[in-house]
Amino acid sequence: MTCTDLKNEHKKEIMAVHDAMDVLSGKWKISIISSICFYNKRRFSDILNDVEGISNRMLSKELKDLEMNKLLKRTVLDTKPISVQYQLTDYGLKLKSIINNLSEWGAEHRKVIIGK
Repeated sequence: MTCTDLKNEHKKEIMAVHDAMDVLSGKWKISIISSICFYNKRRFSDILNDVEGISNRMLSKELKDLEMNKLLKRTVLDTKPISVQYQLTDYGLKLKSIINNLSEWGAEHRKVIIGK
């Protein structure tokens, strides 16, 4: 592989990371995905409790965005009052190893920075 080929390959890889971050960026998306990922299925109120500081409106917006990007499946449950359940799609489940790696790295980082 020539130096130019290698540069082009790395450009593609960097662009792929950019594309992934475009879908997952923002303050809340990774936390929302993590909540659903760790429990498999979560109701709106469960996610609201898991993700500290998020408002109802912002959670609703972020869930719609994740659903639009085919990462989440939304199911309306036949309960009174009606509740909605979210789970990762097969495509969204591909993020599970990334979420697990982030969790491990975050715990290690906390130890390195504050010793806990």
